[in-house]
Amino acid sequence: MTLKVLYVCSEVFPLLKTGGLADVSAGLPPALRALGADVRLLLPAFPGVVAGVTPEGPTLLVPAGGGSGLPAGLGPHAASAHGPTPWLQAGHITDSGMPVWLLHAPGLYERGGNPYLDEHGRPWPDSAEQFAWLGWAAALLGTGLDTAWFPDVVHGHDWHTGLAFAYLREFAQAGERRPVGVFTIHNLAYQGVFNAGLRPRLGLPDTLFHLQGLEFHGQINFMKAGLKYSDAITTVSPTYAREITGAEQGCGLDGVLRQRQAQLHGILNGVDDAVWNPLTDPLVQPGFDADHLQGKSQAKTRLQARMGLKPQADALLFSVVSRLTEQKGLHLLPAVVDELVGRGGQLAVLGSGDAAIEQALRDCAQRHPGQVALTVGYDEALAHSVIAGADVILLPSRFEPCGLTQLYGLRYGTLPLVRAVGGLADTVVDCSLEHLDDDSASGFVFHQLDLNGLQSALRRAFALYRRPADWRAVQRHAMSLRFSWEHAASDYLRVYASALPGLAST
Repeated sequence: MTLKVLYVCSEVFPLLKTGGLADVSAGLPPALRALGADVRLLLPAFPGVVAGVTPEGPTLLVPAGGGSGLPAGLGPHAASAHGPTPWLQAGHITDSGMPVWLLHAPGLYERGGNPYLDEHGRPWPDSAEQFAWLGWAAALLGTGLDTAWFPDVVHGHDWHTGLAFAYLREFAQAGERRPVGVFTIHNLAYQGVFNAGLRPRLGLPDTLFHLQGLEFHGQINFMKAGLKYSDAITTVSPTYAREITGAEQGCGLDGVLRQRQAQLHGILNGVDDAVWNPLTDPLVQPGFDADHLQGKSQAKTRLQARMGLKPQADALLFSVVSRLTEQKGLHLLPAVVDELVGRGGQLAVLGSGDAAIEQALRDCAQRHPGQVALTVGYDEALAHSVIAGADVILLPSRFEPCGLTQLYGLRYGTLPLVRAVGGLADTVVDCSLEHLDDDSASGFVFHQLDLNGLQSALRRAFALYRRPADWRAVQRHAMSLRFSWEHAASDYLRVYASALPGLAST
């Protein structure tokens, strides 16, 4: 029997990307399909997503709840406030052929720019309704809205899908057969917390609004709904799965996660070799591999020219491709730039975020022209160029659920310099003497989130760079590591199988 999986998410590369979730949504579903699962995506009809999908097959109305025998769901007034009843359009992603349902809800998704934030960086005022409708559509598909395709598993990703599991619980309470629910945390810090007064509008009954339900300090918490009402919980690295059960990284939900620890699994993300492969990457040509690094030297020269850095082949070129936030530990970076440059290094930064960090890095670039370069924003082609051309990629994160950037760095021979948290701790091995001796070293790791820790790791990078044979050995090992979506998909299939016996549980 073919396992049917409804994969619910808010973004997918290359149609819409604000972070790593889009890369996961591009890599994991095809890997699940390659292992025999019948996977279909459910996505909100944001303009970029619509543009990349070829419609085919049926359209289905998404009825509001509270009538026709439906359990609690979005009330009819919620639909009428945004025009016609929402509907689902079947189709496939034009470039990949991946089957997809697009959720159209007039007035909710037809907007450009960031799907979560307005032009002032504030959440859209109707965010709760945007993603309540996504959860409601997932619950309806999960219980047979498409009579020709009944999923065995509804797999939701991050807070945007959390209410799907609350609605599925209500269906089960009403006696409906329901699929297994699997909920993946990509970043626990973003939870979808909204005013409790929205409950009637979102169709959430009072019976769910309590400490052991959706209530969170008097408000509605979409993330908590996923944690409480799914059959299994996954997150994107084994270390992060442990960290979030403690108060420091539990973001107020550590108690819930401790209660559900037996259902919590840490599965490392993978790297899509069709997108991130230094030999075949169309954005980085001529390509290179661990045995033929001339292309990497050329990539460094091109990057220096593109970002206005001096053409110094022997300069140790550090890089950042990241949101410029304290979560990423990048508030520490401006304070070490003078030392980095003084030791003969260069720095290339691509990212945006906290205004104070952006300004501090602009000041560094003005102070060190030709040695420090900052590009504010995000550009996919430039991201590939930075990761290919740099020698070191910096991720000094306060917390990091998995991290994909360090995996890209490893693949491209750009050694990661990371703090030992979350997926960074699971994927990068420090260049200590013992790790150099046993050939397991792949980067530079520090532990305390402070200047001393970061400076010590920087100095180890310079020390290793002065030993070309050792640098080359570490680089070769880093480039040999593989974090495949096939391996991750196998782990997800095991989680699905472990949850299936609990199909009837509520």
